[in-house]
Amino acid sequence: MDGRDERHKARMQRKKAVVDAKIAEAQDEYGLLLVHSGNGKGKSSSAFGMVARALGHGIKVGVVQFIKGAASTGEENFFRRFPEEVRYHVMGEGFTWETQDRQRDIAKAQEAWAVARELLANESIGLVVLDELNIALKYGYLELEPVLADIESRPMLQHVVVTGRGAPPGLIEAADTVTEMNLVKHAFKAGVKAQKGVEFWCRCSRGG
Repeated sequence: MDGRDERHKARMQRKKAVVDAKIAEAQDEYGLLLVHSGNGKGKSSSAFGMVARALGHGIKVGVVQFIKGAASTGEENFFRRFPEEVRYHVMGEGFTWETQDRQRDIAKAQEAWAVARELLANESIGLVVLDELNIALKYGYLELEPVLADIESRPMLQHVVVTGRGAPPGLIEAADTVTEMNLVKHAFKAGVKAQKGVEFWCRCSRGG
């Protein structure tokens, strides 16, 4: 073993000791509130990755989509294959610039929150995904305080993931883990259309 390999081994040993100590100290276990925000791609994708992970551990999941809904998605098509494990609710009617009806958007968001509240009260569900809830909060379709109250009163071991751009400060403060997705480069700006298997949505029929 040359000097470089020895230095690497010593550095990794020190790092392992630090990591092991932190793992030993982290003994608390309770349901987490995670927020995925920012202008970059991957907020919902990360949340649905957690859905797959939860299912792999035998955890039941509830999903409520607040904005998306005018077009089918690959995630919806896939997770609806597991009706006993995933309760999947598409409550939106599309992007806000397409609906162009604020009162209707408010009504749909309130309907969606009624469904979300039911999931948040269900002890058999271990993970709840509130997709694009941040958008509904940003535009004032829902009030933050009642939303936080319902989230905070959920079962002790239930995890909640909230996605969408522009997460309000109050939600960020209440969250246990917050991830900001930053946009560096996106194919759409170069004129490349959204494509199945890469982007979240596709312009196709609800059953397609």
